[in-house]
Amino acid sequence: MQEKTRLLEELAELSNFYGRDPDYVLAGGGNTSVKIGDVLYIKGSGTELAAIRPEQFVPLDRSKVQAILAKTYSSDPIQREEGFKNDLLAARIDPASGARPSVETTLHEVFQEPVVVHVHPWIVGAVACAKDGRRIVEELFGDRALWVEFNPGYLLAKAAQRRLSAYRRKNRGKDPDFLIAQNHGPFIPGPSVAAVRRRIRALCSAIERGLAPHAKKSPLGKPSRAVRHGRDAMICAIAPAIRGLLGEGRQLKIAPFDDSPLVMEFVATAHGKTALLGGPLSPDQIVYCRSFPLWVPCKEGDAPQKVVERLARGLETFRAKHGYDPKVIAVEGLGLFAVGDSIKAARTVRDVYFDALKVTRGAFAAGGPHFMTRRQYEFVDQWEVESYRRKVAAATAKTGRVQNKVALVTGAAQGFGREIAENLAREGACVVLADVNVAGAKSAAEGINADRGADAALAVSMDVGDSASVRQAALAVARAYGGLDILISNAGVLRAGSVKTQPERDFDLVTQVNYRGYFICVKCLCPLMAAQRAANPQATGDIIQINSKSGLQGSNRNFAYAGGKFGGIGLTQSFALELIEDGVKVNSICPGNFFDGPLWSDPESGLFVQYLRTGKVPGAKTIDDVRRFYESKVPMNRGCTTADVMHAIYYLIDQQYETGQALPVTGGQVMLR
Repeated sequence: MQEKTRLLEELAELSNFYGRDPDYVLAGGGNTSVKIGDVLYIKGSGTELAAIRPEQFVPLDRSKVQAILAKTYSSDPIQREEGFKNDLLAARIDPASGARPSVETTLHEVFQEPVVVHVHPWIVGAVACAKDGRRIVEELFGDRALWVEFNPGYLLAKAAQRRLSAYRRKNRGKDPDFLIAQNHGPFIPGPSVAAVRRRIRALCSAIERGLAPHAKKSPLGKPSRAVRHGRDAMICAIAPAIRGLLGEGRQLKIAPFDDSPLVMEFVATAHGKTALLGGPLSPDQIVYCRSFPLWVPCKEGDAPQKVVERLARGLETFRAKHGYDPKVIAVEGLGLFAVGDSIKAARTVRDVYFDALKVTRGAFAAGGPHFMTRRQYEFVDQWEVESYRRKVAAATAKTGRVQNKVALVTGAAQGFGREIAENLAREGACVVLADVNVAGAKSAAEGINADRGADAALAVSMDVGDSASVRQAALAVARAYGGLDILISNAGVLRAGSVKTQPERDFDLVTQVNYRGYFICVKCLCPLMAAQRAANPQATGDIIQINSKSGLQGSNRNFAYAGGKFGGIGLTQSFALELIEDGVKVNSICPGNFFDGPLWSDPESGLFVQYLRTGKVPGAKTIDDVRRFYESKVPMNRGCTTADVMHAIYYLIDQQYETGQALPVTGGQVMLR
């Protein structure tokens, strides 16, 4: 028992080591196993190597797995794989667990060595997916490696069994150090976890050295076709159109953009299009990215709307030809968009496809890429095993009140704004935290990402009173997520004082941020929502201004703030009348006093301090006196909280027949009449 525990712990540690390294494993792929007596322990399908624990390896009766290898199945591929799957499930020692062993279980069993690891290092993939791959493997490793032609599932294990039997006859019954499966990757057996780790390192290093002399600096040509002028406008037009065109009803896709140097080698070079459209290189590419991307022509000087029209026509043609929507959209000269239902799904598409680009580029040092045949990629695409993997990935999707919507919150580095952003993220939104205090916004975004997963939140530097700054934020939103569904205009400042003495610069600052800033944010960000609506008539958007009770009634010695907030409601009503044609609802929320936030409670510049200093509260001697004075004005005897405001935000988003409103959340202190 102690030996079994030790081996499984070592295998889990090795699995985690490679599973967490994107150079070896992406999207939870790969598998590992160990043979302990009559039992084969292997990673289950849908379990990620990065997080697998010793008790999660699926135990199988080796005699039953060996019987599968000796069995003759139907010549019909569908019946064959169905029978194979059922027999594999029947080999489980603990079927009640519901765990499903890796489809490559039988291939692990054919090795004599106890430990077997299958990972996908891109440098090995560059040879496995190359026309001269077999020759190079034989030249580099001789009898240490064995090459097996591509076959999915059961057929790959049978082919490996035949090749291994022949190999053993020539090599005194020993197994090779490596088995390279064409268009798939390496299987590395070994007597121990430590030995397998050494072999993987040796395999990757030898291939890297072997390919280096043949690698060209620009195997696809130079990126001479790059669109250089008007790139930002093109991205901001195409990204939301993709979200809309591929959306399902009001639920739009997430579509991050990539124009990194490697991507530009493919979308902006003479031979890049041919390489992109040549076909898939591996089963993982098919599962997560589908077999082909959509190619959209685009040249220097093209009007963004013309390219959007080409995108729409190209999508119709693509659907008619392939029967599915693209997961990757390549825009000539511009870059790639990865498409997913969630940011996690879109990120997986992006990562797997980027890895495929590295493999494709590397394959040019080995005779050029060897694409899968139509029979092969259509089988994998329709294979129940891979459909199961898609279902497992989809089953992990979370639900929330704003699930997979994209929200931008201004003034999000602290206080109300930060808490609003965090709450939206907990309810499933991708959140952009915008603030002049970019360090605070980054800190908040890092906390959200630690809790919700990578790329769930993005921090951007934004001065709401500067249109250039807001336009850059709009571009960042389009690049990160593809568009925008919710704008929470929360940024605000307050300078209290008498109309007789307040400096004009204080009045100008409050007006610049609270009034003009709201206008600039709507002006620069609503085009993303409008573009989504133009592509999808069911798409909707929400703009919600966090106003104040001071926007509903005057405020003594706080005229600059109240005046800007009064004006904000006028903007809300006017924006609502215009933007409804774009499917955008515009509303304001008028909270009561948020006493626990920095606006009120900051010890240096908070309102409690300011009001005490200016004598706004007669007889007040301390900050506590000022606080009690304002709490007593509220019928509910407390200040407003973020939870109160969030209820109002979600109401306005959910309510499809409400626009141009100013919703009080004041504890009864201010009532509409």
